[in-house]
Amino acid sequence: MITGIILACIAGILVSMQTVFNSKVNEHNSSWATTTLVLGMGFAASLLIGLAVQGTKVFQIGDMKLWYIFSGLIGVGVVICLVQGMKRLDPTFAISIVVTSQLGTALLWDSLGWMGLEKIPFSWSKLLGVIVIIGGILVFKLGDLQHAARVRQQLRTVREQKGVKVQ
Repeated sequence: MITGIILACIAGILVSMQTVFNSKVNEHNSSWATTTLVLGMGFAASLLIGLAVQGTKVFQIGDMKLWYIFSGLIGVGVVICLVQGMKRLDPTFAISIVVTSQLGTALLWDSLGWMGLEKIPFSWSKLLGVIVIIGGILVFKLGDLQHAARVRQQLRTVREQKGVKVQ
């Protein structure tokens, strides 16, 4: 269990880093160029590491539903949405929404047994956990808005004291 927690934490760190890096690449390119670059480099790295670790077994997909192999296409939507979200929100706010959305979706799919997942009984405490996270995000964001309002008020006061016309 500890290994799983550590790996999940590393994944969270890497997703956050990738999101910031993607937004920086997007400052110099279009969203589609960014997506192509990010996923292309990911493909190349995965292919090379897979070949180094597993050899030609990396191409053996085994017995699974054919549509599962198209999951990489979802990555296009992930990168595009993250890059656009980062343009419009600050990184912490965007990532917190992404993580909450992931958690809520996972709760729904686990509870209903969708996508071939083993059905896990729904509990109100799990839903309450998601709601508490949403509340935390609102407190986080509303605190920023209140801070910005205080800073604007302080600037007005300073300008008025110096005799600068305030709009």
